[in-house]
Amino acid sequence: MTTARPRKRRAVYPGSFDPVTNGHMDVIERAIHIVDELVVGVAIATPKETTFPLKERVAMMKEVCRPYRSVRIEVFDKLLVDWAVANGIGIIVRGLRALTDFDYEFQMALTNRKLRPEVETVFLMAREDCACISSSSVKQIAALGGRVSNMVPACVARALKAKLGRKQ
Repeated sequence: MTTARPRKRRAVYPGSFDPVTNGHMDVIERAIHIVDELVVGVAIATPKETTFPLKERVAMMKEVCRPYRSVRIEVFDKLLVDWAVANGIGIIVRGLRALTDFDYEFQMALTNRKLRPEVETVFLMAREDCACISSSSVKQIAALGGRVSNMVPACVARALKAKLGRKQ
C-alpha cells in the first residue's frame, strides 16, 4: 500500500506593492505560518499610476522577503484567479485593515469564486499598529517630507527618499 503524499498548500498574496509597507510584511509573516509556500504576486498592471516601476517594486519585495525561505516573488499580468490556477495555487491571501477593505475584498472574493470555485480566499486582519498604513498614505506622507521609517522596511524608506528627494 502506498501512502499519498500530502499536497502542498500554495497561496498567492497579490498586490501592486507600490511600495511594500509594514502592513504587507505583517500579512506575509502570518501567511507563511498557514501555507507551505507563499507566492507574492506583484501586479504588472494596476488601476493607479505607480510611483515605482515594476522592476523596482519587485526588487524591494525580493529584498524584504529574503529571510523567508517559503516565499517566492513573481509578477502576474492576467486575471489573478486564472494565473493562480495555471500556477497550481489554490489560495488567495488578502489583508484587511478596516470595514471598507472588507466590503471591497468580500465582493472580489465572491467574484473570484464565481470565476474559479476551486480557488479559496483567506482574509488576515491587520495588526492594530498596521491598520492605518497604506501604500498611498505612505507615499503622500513621504512626498510632504514626513517620516515613514516606522511604516515601511528600511530599504523602502531609502527608496522613497531617493525617489521623492525628501528626508525620511
